Amino acid sequence: MPDKYVYFFGGSEAEGNVTQKNLLGGKGVNLAEMAKIGLPVPAGFTITTDYCNTFFEEGGELSEELRAQVLEAITKTEVAMGKVYGDADNPLLVSCRSGARQSMPGMMETVLNVGLASSTIPGLIKQSNERFVYDAYRRLITMYSDVVMEKSEGIEPEEGRGIRHQLEVLLDSLKDARGVESDTELSAADLKELCEQYKAKVVEVLGVEFPDDPHAQLWGGISAVFKSWNGRRAIAYRRIEGIPDHWGTANNVQSMVFGNLNDESATGVAFTRNPATGENVFYGEWLVNAQGEDVVAGIRTPNPLNDDTKNDQNKHMPSLQERNPAVYEQLYDVRCKLEAHYGDMQDVEFTVEQNKLYMLQTRSGKRTGTAALNMAMDMLDEGMIDEKTAVTRVHPDQLDELLHPLVDPAAEAATTILAKGLPAGPGGARGQISMTSEGAVAAAAAGNSVILVRDETNPEDVEGMRAAEGILTARGGMTSHAALVARGWGKCCIVGAGELDIDMKARTMTVGGITLKEGDTITLNGTKGQVYVGE
Repeated sequence: MPDKYVYFFGGSEAEGNVTQKNLLGGKGVNLAEMAKIGLPVPAGFTITTDYCNTFFEEGGELSEELRAQVLEAITKTEVAMGKVYGDADNPLLVSCRSGARQSMPGMMETVLNVGLASSTIPGLIKQSNERFVYDAYRRLITMYSDVVMEKSEGIEPEEGRGIRHQLEVLLDSLKDARGVESDTELSAADLKELCEQYKAKVVEVLGVEFPDDPHAQLWGGISAVFKSWNGRRAIAYRRIEGIPDHWGTANNVQSMVFGNLNDESATGVAFTRNPATGENVFYGEWLVNAQGEDVVAGIRTPNPLNDDTKNDQNKHMPSLQERNPAVYEQLYDVRCKLEAHYGDMQDVEFTVEQNKLYMLQTRSGKRTGTAALNMAMDMLDEGMIDEKTAVTRVHPDQLDELLHPLVDPAAEAATTILAKGLPAGPGGARGQISMTSEGAVAAAAAGNSVILVRDETNPEDVEGMRAAEGILTARGGMTSHAALVARGWGKCCIVGAGELDIDMKARTMTVGGITLKEGDTITLNGTKGQVYVGE
């Protein structure tokens, strides 16, 4: 009998279970668990970590046995969702996402909207609207060409010449031509035109046509996720975290639900408790008419989830609690169920499609040392965990983090604040400004303290983030990639400092009338979210 490589989940049932984290990865096993406890999880399947190793042993090719098991699982998924993959009238679209046994946030690849092609676009338009479909299609072209056609093929372009960057230049040019600032202001006709420009650029840069067959896209997406286990940033992160190479990643193929369908749709990330302080409040961020990558990438500063997430930077923005109280209450109920089930603070991703809530992920959330200590004590008091478990919840490096340097209150009181952002990582840090990951690594290697300053960080910046004493970003929220990684490492971090104007060509940052250049010294108070000039 052939090995079982594919495990289905969906519709209150799952083939996997909580004991199989090493086989199904963290994401896969938790999707199975959420389905089993009756949470609204879009159906799909997980390809095992064992197959990841087989994939590399067989030269990076998907075996016929694996393809047969995937097609069988696709059929189960179609039945659960009431849609058919590749169908002209009622098409099912899927995402392909990694999921190792130990969380590696943002270090491997994801492809969304797989299955959109000339044969399926008209059917999806009939079910939704033209603007949404071409927005989804341009996102697929961007991600697929970057992840599957460039990175997984081992192509390493010069900085600024990668296909994703070149497609983003086309998007920015179209927005400038239309006199708009946001993607959401582009019309259906604009997006349709942009998709044609994208496909032409893919041929120009990569020398091959963008695939127009849904099944070719599926096999490409699955292969690329496995290949991303051996991508440069994934290897760098494994070295930092001590994760063995042979663990491999699982591969989660899941039905798409759409937070970018219309203004009654949304996407978000939430923590069942505050990951920075440990306070027992529901904490998170969301974006209306968006897909999940928009939140974690930090490209847009998101809205607060509720009153407990509001701060000086986002208090003017409507919360999900205010905008859609019915969905918020459902999400709050999910929060309670997940904490009761796992006995730990959870980091969840959710999507709202046409006012219907779906859960896409849960995992034990990264937290600061202060938060770890406070949560352990509170959960012990609440009877959620016992004393032995409480002790294991605070790791030695988190105790060390509690002794991190702080900004001197007297010196702080005598100094003018340069900028304010969201306090994403603890303590204080000072160092010279570096505006690239490579520059931060080089300066740190030369013995200098460095603050990595970026518009937003992305997973490619992992080595620079590790080398820096602190991180400062102009965009992004408390659930963005920069915030998540910084909390996991106990590193001082401020995100969403919207007053910053960063000029990468001149290598300067400007706030009001003050301009600082790369190499100048700044100080961060990561506990308060405040930035100062000098030491």
